[in-house]
Amino acid sequence: MTLVWLQVVQLEESTNTTDAVARAQEIGPSAPPPPPPDDGANDILVIGSDSRTDMQGNELSPELLRILRTEATETLNTDTLILLRIPRDGGRSSAVSIPRDTSVMVHALGSEEKINGAFGLVKARTEQELRDGGETDDALIERESDDAGRAALIQAVQGLTGVRVDHYTEVSLYGFYLLTEVIDGVDVCLRQSTSDPDSGASFAAGPQTVRGGDAVAFVRQRKNLPRGDLDRIVRQQTFLASAMNKVLSGDLLTNPGRLDELEEAVAKTVVMDEGLGFLELVQQAQALASGNVRFDTIPVTGVGARNDRGQSIITVDVPAVREYVADLVTGTPPAPAPPAVSTPESTPESTPAGFARGGMLDLSAPAAVKRQVPCVY
Repeated sequence: MTLVWLQVVQLEESTNTTDAVARAQEIGPSAPPPPPPDDGANDILVIGSDSRTDMQGNELSPELLRILRTEATETLNTDTLILLRIPRDGGRSSAVSIPRDTSVMVHALGSEEKINGAFGLVKARTEQELRDGGETDDALIERESDDAGRAALIQAVQGLTGVRVDHYTEVSLYGFYLLTEVIDGVDVCLRQSTSDPDSGASFAAGPQTVRGGDAVAFVRQRKNLPRGDLDRIVRQQTFLASAMNKVLSGDLLTNPGRLDELEEAVAKTVVMDEGLGFLELVQQAQALASGNVRFDTIPVTGVGARNDRGQSIITVDVPAVREYVADLVTGTPPAPAPPAVSTPESTPESTPAGFARGGMLDLSAPAAVKRQVPCVY
């Protein structure tokens, strides 16, 4: 058990870190004042990116890019955006998804952009500015431009939701790929068969297990879904809950060999802010797996609108979004905004399974109970 505990600690130490959260709270010429720090919740922004490199800056191989369906992607997009709100009074947490095409103000650019492009656009501009200024250290340019992009995205989320982002976690598509290989696939269920050549999706109806490239296609598909990006959000939410359940209901965290594989995957594909510990994230994963997290999506006013550049966008009423997000922790939870995900009923426990009192991970605790996977489009 001591060996396993040491490996868990080593796993935490192998995680890549960023100071983007601190940067996002700095007030500058183009940065708006951040929201107040005490908004009743600990807020973790969880991002999924389609980066063409691993988190150590190494280029992914052409073969792997083809599997991930990003070989033709020149820019970096963040197509998964989830704000995890954890009430400080111990109430039920919420995982609030933000559609990738939501039109928001990106203050670092001085313009409205689709939120999934904020990171990539600011990263590209910062990289060019550094090179124009004479910087030649590629590793430094990559690191600085990445953190500038992350800070701009955090500011955009804060401006939209009205809450201060306390912590940041980023997982690349390569991370989805590796995680599903480590845990031997993720259980999902589809209401009907579907396919999409752009994402590589080709799935039959009914329950199934996806891994590797198929898992990436599952969370990326939006074409040929009844509600497009909104149904993709439902998939991402159910995939995340099912994956965490698989991690915590098996022997992954108590098996030294499998922990080695997880450590390698985390080192290559995960970035967190310096104030967020990996074990703290695992504790939130336990809540996801047990069904004690409410899944929500911000309210929207229009889908398929066009901006002045002809891009398809999702429009929102910012005050309504802020009220909706605030009500998740300050009062009676609002009615679910589509697409909410229904999960089987569960009984909350004073101490989640797998954790000792006080929130410490208990490696000797019984495995979490495997939960039924809801069927989605």
